[in-house]
Order: sequence, then structure tokens, then C-alpha cells
Amino acid sequence: MEKATFAAGCFWGVQALFDKIDGVSSTTVGYIGGQTDNPTYEEVCTDQTGHAEAIEIIFDPNKVSYEELLEVFWTNHNPTTLNQQGVDVGTQYRSAIFYHNKEQAKTAKKAKEALDNSDRYQKPIVTEMTAATTFYPAEKYHQKYLEKRGQSSCGI
Repeated sequence: MEKATFAAGCFWGVQALFDKIDGVSSTTVGYIGGQTDNPTYEEVCTDQTGHAEAIEIIFDPNKVSYEELLEVFWTNHNPTTLNQQGVDVGTQYRSAIFYHNKEQAKTAKKAKEALDNSDRYQKPIVTEMTAATTFYPAEKYHQKYLEKRGQSSCGI
């Protein structure tokens, strides 16, 4: 099993999306990339902790590749808006890839370069790419939030 961590706006919809993928064994929503230990949702929402709302994915690389997960990431949010996804604004909603090893970093950079050189987006991609740091799981009520409410998406 391997781990992938992405930030693509509000984590509820991102989790619902990745939960549908064959080969993904588990997902956890939480916070990463900031300077506060054990931040709460309320603290992250102040835009003062530096954390992104993110999803940590445990996946079987024999069933789904990191490249395939990246493709889902790229196609289900806007990687050209800085610190914003739709109506959600703030650094906690930034587009980011938090890589767990050199191979993931290389693969993510290559995918970004290919997208930058394609006609897929009219603006430059602003997705942050950085080594994964401590991931803090979000509060229990955020886990599988949409699933608990019988919803499949929230329009990411």
C-alpha cells in the first residue's frame, strides 16, 4: 500500500471523489502544510495556520497508479486559481500536492509540466508541490461528511 496526499479545495467533495476509485482502500480528510500543531477546523478557517484542507489516500498501486490518482486530482478542481476553489477562498483551499517520496515528486512535476504545455487550461497552473509534512486528521464529523448525508458531491 502507498500513500498520496492532495489538496483541492473543500475536502468533503475531494474525499467523496477518491472514495469511488477502485484500488483506494481508505481516505482521511485533514490538514497539512501549516505551522500549527493539531489545528482545529475553526483555526484552519481563520486562514492563519497555513494548513490546507487535504485528503490522505491509502491506495494499492497494483490496482490504481499514482498517475491515475493525479489525473483525478487535476480534472476535478481548478489548479489555476490561487488559494481558491469556487466560492471558497483562503490558503486552506489551495491546490497542492504533498508528495511522500522522490518518485511521487518526479511524477507530479512531470504531470504538471505536461498540463502546462497542453491547451487544457488557459491560465498557468499554480498548484503547490511540496514534501508531505505532518498530516492532522480532521475532526470526526468531517470524515465521510457527504456520505453521512447521502450526498455524492459538493461541486468541487
